[in-house]
Amino acid sequence: MESVTTPFITELQKTPLNAVHRRLGAKMVNFGGWDMPVEYPASGGLVAEHKAVRTGVGVFDVSHMGDIRIRGGGGTGSALAAVQHISMNDASKLSIGQAHYSAMLYPEGTFVDDVIVHRLGEDDYLLVINAGTREKDVSWVRENTKGIDCLVEDLSDAYTQLAIQGPRALELLQKLTDADLGIIKNYWFTHGTVSGLKSTLIARTGYTGEDGFEIYVPSDARTSEMVWNKVLEAGRGFGILPCGLGARNTLRLEAKMALYGHEISDKINVWEAGLDRYCKMEKGDFIGREALLRAKAAGQTRALVGLEMVDRGIARDEYCCSNESGEVIGVVTSGSPSPTLSKNIALAYVPPAMTALGTPIYVQIRAQKSKAQVVRTPFYKRAKKAAAPEAAAKV
Repeated sequence: MESVTTPFITELQKTPLNAVHRRLGAKMVNFGGWDMPVEYPASGGLVAEHKAVRTGVGVFDVSHMGDIRIRGGGGTGSALAAVQHISMNDASKLSIGQAHYSAMLYPEGTFVDDVIVHRLGEDDYLLVINAGTREKDVSWVRENTKGIDCLVEDLSDAYTQLAIQGPRALELLQKLTDADLGIIKNYWFTHGTVSGLKSTLIARTGYTGEDGFEIYVPSDARTSEMVWNKVLEAGRGFGILPCGLGARNTLRLEAKMALYGHEISDKINVWEAGLDRYCKMEKGDFIGREALLRAKAAGQTRALVGLEMVDRGIARDEYCCSNESGEVIGVVTSGSPSPTLSKNIALAYVPPAMTALGTPIYVQIRAQKSKAQVVRTPFYKRAKKAAAPEAAAKV
């Protein structure tokens, strides 16, 4: 979900856990204007962190993400009207305690940002936005909800957000909370006590392709560090590792989760990005809908595909793609070695005629054209747990 390009920033912003990351020896980088850990060499680095999330559990500091609360007055439904107007998914289908993936679009049908929309109450919504687009998003939401009777609050600095991800995330977090995590479905949330902090928002969401939870605690450094340490302590028996944004990127790439500024941007529309399942055209008018209707009628000129390298080499972001004749036909949006699959993988935009599985694509890696092929995505999908016999009988 996040952009890494924020020009003209002279002083990096810091999360409340910045000092903790530095004490742990994290390698720090400028990520969208934030001083963030990309990996922790002392615990094995990116590959070890990635594998910890796939096989056990890892914890990420994602407090750089932004939060926008939209509330209506007196149960009038005005907050819902605002959310419906500015986002492409159908928030009217959300129950209280449920969340969904969505996006805010420009009138051209391209992306302002992708977001997670949480329904907190009767007419009360929380939008989780990306770090590098915080100020732009808040201004855009305020500008485009003028005339709607709702209150828009920027709560981006109110929370420290921790992502506890992996197949043992539930076991770990259950040790720290009084909430029954087993009854929370994917993309649902609750409030409970976590490490003694009451009314903590606990969401079964994440950006890794694994099961997991994201918790929102007060953003003062002392409280944030207390919770971070308790999470690490509770996870010792599960092989927990602190994880940086490097592993977060390889995990989301394997799961084909979009990254703003790469797979989605203000130059890419919903159909091209392959996110039409989250775009509910039937719900009625919203910003960008008319442009999307025109784009669909005109037909796509590019589509997002998964690539697996056949030749040696890594298809990095922004590398050119060509056909067998050497004609440039597209560009890599994200690429990396896959720690889970032990293959070099990438996402790329290519013409619709070249999206069939097995289609050869040539990636310009320095002075050499290296062969890749179109493969099925997501590259990795976690196995679903088998239902209990009594549960299966009710289906």
